[in-house]
Amino acid sequence: MKSVKKILATLVVGSLLLVGLVGCGNSGESKNNVSKSTTGNSIEEIKKRGVIKIGVFADKPPFGYVDSNGKNQGYDVYIAKRFAKDLLGDESKVQFVLVDAASRVAYLESKKVDIIMANFTVTDERKEKVDFANPYMKLSLGIVSPKNEKITSIDQLKGKKVIVAKGTTAETYFTKNYPDIELLKFDQYTEIFGALKDKRGAAIANDNTELIAWAKSNPEFVVGMPTVGGQDTIAPAVAKGNKELLNWINSEIETLGKENFMHKAYEETLKNVYGENFENDLVVEGGKLK
Repeated sequence: MKSVKKILATLVVGSLLLVGLVGCGNSGESKNNVSKSTTGNSIEEIKKRGVIKIGVFADKPPFGYVDSNGKNQGYDVYIAKRFAKDLLGDESKVQFVLVDAASRVAYLESKKVDIIMANFTVTDERKEKVDFANPYMKLSLGIVSPKNEKITSIDQLKGKKVIVAKGTTAETYFTKNYPDIELLKFDQYTEIFGALKDKRGAAIANDNTELIAWAKSNPEFVVGMPTVGGQDTIAPAVAKGNKELLNWINSEIETLGKENFMHKAYEETLKNVYGENFENDLVVEGGKLK
């Protein structure tokens, strides 16, 4: 009987020790996860890996898209390649990771990417979750609608559905300022344009630069409101707390400004869409607004 009690006592003590060890292991793992989610990959890690992972859009021409040959193209992509060249010595040493608007923050937090260059508009809300570098582009929101049912004022949208992409500044702007206007939300940019063509909504609210380009290719639609709200900026973003990479990007943008690189990027990727007159309204050189 005594031997049975001793065995039971030994098992209880062993179980308690095991629980304690497991608890310590989980605690340590939790701390490591927090560290990983709040600090992105270091420059040393990127160089050791041999490629820099940059999140871009697959369906937002002319800024980020995949062409008919399966290659990434666009203004954001052009700049991202230069980042790779200057950091790793070769523009081909970039791994483009396709993201949608709503997943950009999560991809940084989970370290799936080192930098987001997916036409990311700087907002106070987003600054709480990621660190933005200095801007390389400026824009505002716009409204596109069918030419025969042209929307020229917000009042015309009351009682109608406005189409937006999830996770965009358009969604945030209308939710905050016009909560009575119903929003029809989609994950992909291709979906929002399809929804407008199918007449599931009265208009699309999105970045004016993209809407102007799309309307030129779809003449039955028109940007009746080219400017909604104030001016915004587009900038690269890194994981919150990754100051090393952030400082490198800011230095890189400043250096590129000395050779007017952003204007070269515009001429290579955007000029055929917007022409010469729109260049200075869109491009930010050297990270500084004028």
